[in-house]
Amino acid sequence: MIARSLAVIAFLLGAAALVVGLSLLGRSPGLPEQTRQLRSMKDRTEAPEQVRDVDMAFFAGLPHGAPLQENASLERQGVRMEGWVQRILLSGDGDVHLELVEKRRVAGERDTVYVVAEVTPPWRQQRRGWAYESLLVAFRPNTGGATAWDAGPRRVRLTGWLLYDHPYDKPVTQWTLDHGKARRTGWEIHPVTGIELWDDGASGWRELAR
Repeated sequence: MIARSLAVIAFLLGAAALVVGLSLLGRSPGLPEQTRQLRSMKDRTEAPEQVRDVDMAFFAGLPHGAPLQENASLERQGVRMEGWVQRILLSGDGDVHLELVEKRRVAGERDTVYVVAEVTPPWRQQRRGWAYESLLVAFRPNTGGATAWDAGPRRVRLTGWLLYDHPYDKPVTQWTLDHGKARRTGWEIHPVTGIELWDDGASGWRELAR
């Protein structure tokens, strides 16, 4: 009797954990449409056929808290932005989180305003060139490795889908933009579908193969 009760409790706890996990991932039944839209956009596995070159000003001008259909229309755009990766982090959901900035920061300087770019598991798993360790070497970020890179961050260009990560779309003030590290917007490049590195010798971009 006790064993049966324990088995039932274990089953219920496992089911509850599964529901919580699916909710966190945006895959649980009954979730708001906005949450399901976010999950769908994050899970894209096809690269955009056309891309638009963008910069920090473009991201700053994107809407905040707009209706779902307006955001969904924008999320059909492929974008490409160049800069430097100041921070790289392997997230708990398997995404490689990148902070893309417009100006190269040398050792000792503070972090600056950034746009988020995410390399999702479908794009990087089983792909040695886009494994976390490979990206760390490729980007030479200011933060993310065990020690600072002597050469400093490498100039990069990231291509991917525009995505509105609404839980992270917090207002920023002019003070935080001028004096502190700040995420510029809840809009991201997510998932990243193409990575290029600047080649000084060839004076051009070189694709980082997956």
